Amino acid sequence: MKIIKAGIQDTVQDLGRYGYQHLGINPGGVMDRFSAAMANLLIGNNINKAVIELHFPASVFMFQKPALIAISGADFAPTINGENIPINHPVLINKNSILQFHKIVKGARAYIAVGGGFNVPAWLHSASTHLKAKTGGYHGSALQKEDEIQYGNVDVVSSILGEKEFFVLPWKADDKWGDKKDGEILVLPGNEWSRLTEAAKESFTMTSFVITNQSDRMGYRLNNLPLPVITREEIISSGVSFGTVQLLPDGKLIVLMADHQTTGGYPRIAHVISVHHSKLAQMKAGDKIHFLLTDQQTAENLFIKQQQHLQHLRNACKFRLEEFLCAQH
Repeated sequence: MKIIKAGIQDTVQDLGRYGYQHLGINPGGVMDRFSAAMANLLIGNNINKAVIELHFPASVFMFQKPALIAISGADFAPTINGENIPINHPVLINKNSILQFHKIVKGARAYIAVGGGFNVPAWLHSASTHLKAKTGGYHGSALQKEDEIQYGNVDVVSSILGEKEFFVLPWKADDKWGDKKDGEILVLPGNEWSRLTEAAKESFTMTSFVITNQSDRMGYRLNNLPLPVITREEIISSGVSFGTVQLLPDGKLIVLMADHQTTGGYPRIAHVISVHHSKLAQMKAGDKIHFLLTDQQTAENLFIKQQQHLQHLRNACKFRLEEFLCAQH
């Protein structure tokens, strides 16, 4: 796969680099784990295979050999050789075909998975790009024009396509797994939740917070009225994670994202539940976040429901793909 036009900051990522936080190395990985997993499962990959995470404007790709791909997450109106293709479908692509993206229909990050996975070297057991360390992924950097990424072979693609430029396989993954509250981000109270005044606690759950332009893969800064606190003494730097909501000295909030630091000294007033990290990942500057307090049991029940959905998807896609390939012989 050759990049013939670079995007804003497209990188190779997998589900993350875990076990090294004590050394100051954050897990990183994809921002939207659910969508990345879905893209891989659609084409029969293991969920931890490396994918390409796209922002808009996204890169333009030329496939130098046939491939089986899937695009999930954000809808950036993808086309192959100028013809529209859907997201959340497996797609066979012939060699010398051009994949590009034209506009934001919904979401903030899209994911490309390819059959057999992208062949990039692992660093500390992960293919994720670590931009600050300049390692992992494709040479430790965002994709640039003329870069070429190798990917696995899907031998049957050429024989099925023949002279066709591409073929959309006739099944689709459902990205709705039963979480019906689309506009809400559920959070658990953090260690320093009690530092907020009662008025601040009410404001936190009753106000919609706008994501500012000072937001990236490290964290989302929110444009909120300062939240007053009962006490202002400093705290010892402690571990933080994806979804930690920190209260800055000026009373503003920041939500830590995939490239967060491993420790932080700001009060941790809340933590976004893990199944809603994907919701956050599909938000962008100007979008509004509405936080709602929940409990541990609710968070666990939602996590189980999401994992069951992915397991059903894995089984269904494996069956449909094997059935389709058998029918071609």
